[in-house]
Amino acid sequence: MDRPLKIYFLGSGEIGLPVLRTIAHAPEIELVGIGSQPDRPGKRGKNLIPTPITQEAAVLGYAADRPASVNDPDFLQKLRNLAPDIVLVIAYGQLLKAEILALPRFGCINVHASLLPKYRGASPIQSVILAGEKETGVCFMEMAAGLDTGAVYACERLPLVGTERADLLESALGELAAKSAVEILCGIADGRLVKQEQDHGCATVCRKICKDYGFMDFRRPAAELYAQIRAYYPWPGAYFELELPEKEVRITVCDAAVVPGSGEPGSILSCDKRGWVIMCQDAALSLKSVSIPGKRVMPVTDFLNGLRGASMRIKMKDNG
Repeated sequence: MDRPLKIYFLGSGEIGLPVLRTIAHAPEIELVGIGSQPDRPGKRGKNLIPTPITQEAAVLGYAADRPASVNDPDFLQKLRNLAPDIVLVIAYGQLLKAEILALPRFGCINVHASLLPKYRGASPIQSVILAGEKETGVCFMEMAAGLDTGAVYACERLPLVGTERADLLESALGELAAKSAVEILCGIADGRLVKQEQDHGCATVCRKICKDYGFMDFRRPAAELYAQIRAYYPWPGAYFELELPEKEVRITVCDAAVVPGSGEPGSILSCDKRGWVIMCQDAALSLKSVSIPGKRVMPVTDFLNGLRGASMRIKMKDNG
């Protein structure tokens, strides 16, 4: 192109931050606007908190648009007036309807955090960890009416070692996307990149995560629970209920390791200055750090010191 590529950015989550920063400073790109989700109530429900993208937009000198609906006629008219060549979407959180998909000159391009067609949907990062995949990546894809069904322009791959945590993997994928974003977007615009249809017969779909998914059932294999801890950090957190003499406490496990062990699932194999080891189906988990409601993450030894040797047991839910 004989002029900078006009990009409008839509995103909400932290994974989009590296890409946003990159395109905002790229001479090949004119960032004509930034959109994000409306501000949400904080943990205590009092103050409204802007998304990470809205906060970064202010740092970059932009006032982020925060429409209640991205398909609102007034917002669509604003986009028409801006006349973007591409609307770039990363972890935005709203469904784009046909009118907005057809608006940009070169379409709406989504950066999806998996190697499509695997793990279409709302939780690809967590699902990759839970499944024990050996690699993942990001795909730059044309947005279509279906759920992540559009043709793919480019994929960037990232090998996995089996110790990844969801928040850190999200950051790594954002950086991976940022490294090639400008080249890929310009390649889409000038025709150097040709989109390829996905093999829909190989597609898998991952669902939105619910808070209850974090419950740890120690009747499952230790490796699965270790993956659950990593996949659901920091939200919703992998947790179990600990029964103490006078109360029950929800324990969120923030870090652990799989170790040898024998005994009944849910039994406490050790709980002292050497550590806290809990038996699972086939091996044990040695807890490294935990948190309880209202408290920050702490080394497991600090938590145990606060109990002063009190008796405890793991509350197990019925199989039904």
